[in-house]
Amino acid sequence: MNKALQIHPDISVLPFFRNAVVTIGTFDGVHTGHKQIIKQLKEEAKRINGETVIVTFFPHPRKVINPDASIELLNTPEEKATLLAAEGIDHLVIVPFTKAFAEQPASEYITVFLQGRLHPHTVIIGYDHRFGKNREGNYLMLEAFSKQCNFEVKEIPEKVLLETAVSSTRIRKAIVEGDIATANALLGYDYFFGGTVVDGNKLGRTLGYPTANIQPDNPEKLIPGFGIYTVEVEIKGRKYGGMMSIGTRPTIDDGNTSVIEVNIFDFNDNIYGESIKVYMKAYLRPELKFNSLDALRDQLALDKEDSLRILTR
Repeated sequence: MNKALQIHPDISVLPFFRNAVVTIGTFDGVHTGHKQIIKQLKEEAKRINGETVIVTFFPHPRKVINPDASIELLNTPEEKATLLAAEGIDHLVIVPFTKAFAEQPASEYITVFLQGRLHPHTVIIGYDHRFGKNREGNYLMLEAFSKQCNFEVKEIPEKVLLETAVSSTRIRKAIVEGDIATANALLGYDYFFGGTVVDGNKLGRTLGYPTANIQPDNPEKLIPGFGIYTVEVEIKGRKYGGMMSIGTRPTIDDGNTSVIEVNIFDFNDNIYGESIKVYMKAYLRPELKFNSLDALRDQLALDKEDSLRILTR
C-alpha cells in the first residue's frame, strides 16, 4: 500500500527527505505523458531506497511573469495533489512562485533552493529545463554544480518531454473544442471540474428536465466548449449519470450569458449550495436554437436516450 502523499506548501520548513529523487514541473493535468516521468522517478527512488519528490509552483509561473496571460488550468492545486497521490508520489512541494523567485540567479537557485531546501540525492530533469534569472540555468549547469552540491543529475528522455508538451497542448485544445474522447484518452481519466449548485430560472422543471446550475470553483479551471455532453455527477460521494449543457441557452435566453447546467438522472434532492463534481464522458451535439420549447423538449428526450446508452456502454 502506498504511503499518503505529504504536501509541503511552505518551503521554509521542509523535512529532510530520505534519498530524495526530485523532479520539477507544472504537472498540469497529471496526464499520460507526465506518468512516464513519474514512472522514471519511482523506479529511481526504488533503486536507491529513496523518496519521490515533485516540485511544482503556484500560481502558474506564466501568470507571474506575464500578468496579462490567460491561464486556464487542467487541474486546480487540490486536484493535482489528489492525482499525484493516486500515482504513489511521496512528497509534493508547492513553491510560491513570485517575481523574486523567478529573478534569483541560476546559481542561487541550485545552491540555495535545490540543494539548500531539498537536499536531493538525484535530480531528474529535462534537457531543456530552464531556471533562474533570464532563464540562464540549464541541464548542463546543473551537471556542473552537481558534484559540489552532492547530488546526481539524470535526464528525462527527449521523446517523453515532447510527448508531455504535445499532450498538454492537445488536451487543452480538445477540451475547448468539445473533443472529450481525445482529452480523456490523453489524460488517462475522465476530465472533471468542481463547482457549487446555484439558483437558476427553473425552466428545466417545466420541460420535465430539471437542471442544477453550476458555478465553477476556480475561475482559472478550463471549462469545456459550448455544447451538450454526457456526464457523471458526484454528489456527497455518490455518482449519478446525467447530461450537461454549456452555453447561452439560445432557445430561451438572449444569448449573452454563459451557463453551465446539468440534468441529473434519477435524482430529485434539493442541492442548492452543495459542492458537486462533474466528470466528462462524451460530447453529444452542439448547442442549437429551437423554434419552440416543444422542439427543445423532444431533443432533450433524444439527448437523454443517447446519454443512457453511453453511460451503460
